[in-house]
Amino acid sequence: MEKNSCIPLKTCQCFWHTHAKNCELSHGGSTGCVVAQVPLALLLILSAIISSWTVSAPKMEFLVLFSLYLALLLIGVALICICARTQYLDGLVRGGAQILSRIIPECLQRAVHRLLHYLFHTRNYTFIILHLVLQGMVYTEYTREVFGYCQELEFSLYYLLLPYLLLLVNLCFFALSCVTNPGTITKANELLFLQVYEFDEVMFRKNVRCPTCDLRKPARSKHCRVCNRCVHRFDHHCVWVNNCIGAWNARYFLIYLLTLTASAATMASVITAFLVQVVVFSDLYLETYIDTHGHSQVVDTVFLVQYLFLLFPRIVFLLGFLVVLSFLLGGYLCFALYLAATNQTTNEWYRAGRVLCQHCRHEAQPPPTEPRVFQNTYSHGAWSNLREIFLPAAPYKKKKK
Repeated sequence: MEKNSCIPLKTCQCFWHTHAKNCELSHGGSTGCVVAQVPLALLLILSAIISSWTVSAPKMEFLVLFSLYLALLLIGVALICICARTQYLDGLVRGGAQILSRIIPECLQRAVHRLLHYLFHTRNYTFIILHLVLQGMVYTEYTREVFGYCQELEFSLYYLLLPYLLLLVNLCFFALSCVTNPGTITKANELLFLQVYEFDEVMFRKNVRCPTCDLRKPARSKHCRVCNRCVHRFDHHCVWVNNCIGAWNARYFLIYLLTLTASAATMASVITAFLVQVVVFSDLYLETYIDTHGHSQVVDTVFLVQYLFLLFPRIVFLLGFLVVLSFLLGGYLCFALYLAATNQTTNEWYRAGRVLCQHCRHEAQPPPTEPRVFQNTYSHGAWSNLREIFLPAAPYKKKKK
């Protein structure tokens, strides 16, 4: 392209690519199941909504659509995080369910209820298959669209192969998270698990039995309704690995989440570097274009993004998706690392918020003779807490003399 040439603006009006590729997001379950699963649902639903908007309104700018997409997604995630530890989320869910029950036909409600029960309240391989399919789609697109172009621009081969190395490590720890016993409590090991952690008498009390398993519940354990078992140091039930996350597989899940975030961020950085190279080598930022009023305008960032989307629609859309995914996964990874560094589980963090909320609600009442305030008695410093994740405290049988 010659310098100072004029590019008609109409040629750069971008149509949203119709087959959005969605990657995976590992998330929590149990009491906080909905809290962690909603961000991905928002991601999928908003992708479909914005795709339909672009088809019906092709004159809308790509950046406007993507900004709206990102803003709605972040607002939804922020509202969920704010309401997660209080009663507000339950109230919103119940209120929304009541409104929908008056609009949606009863037969459709029953069908949706059965589908949701199967997906989120029974063990099945649906999300594992979906996880692998989505991950395969993203890497296929990266290989077909990005890898070849970057080789032509003489990118470092090690830099281009880094996402594949992260993929191999990620799949290994994904498999370990799926198949490893999280710490199932049985009658055979019940007494041993009771000795691992002390009862704080606030969140975990002595002599409490699980009515389903008919076992004394050790401190930090919880009965998982999906797996129908009590789990030692229960964190959450993750539908993406079809398994509980507990004391014995939390380390694998944490590395899985770390490599998943790193792979998305690495691919996003490779694509960004490629697009920057295209702009620099073509001197596109020095060009001018004619706007809808017939005036000559200097190429700006908005125009560059739309023009690149016109040239490489699949690559630019993949970049946008990976950026959003990296932020979501990165946020969840930071939350998981915070819990690990403070020796908390997702279940305990969620329940602690409920305990504090109830305490604030009744603070005007006369205090009991022995006030019980929740404190995290299991934290022993960041390094000790992280060591406990990767070398979990295990019950040991005393040798008979």
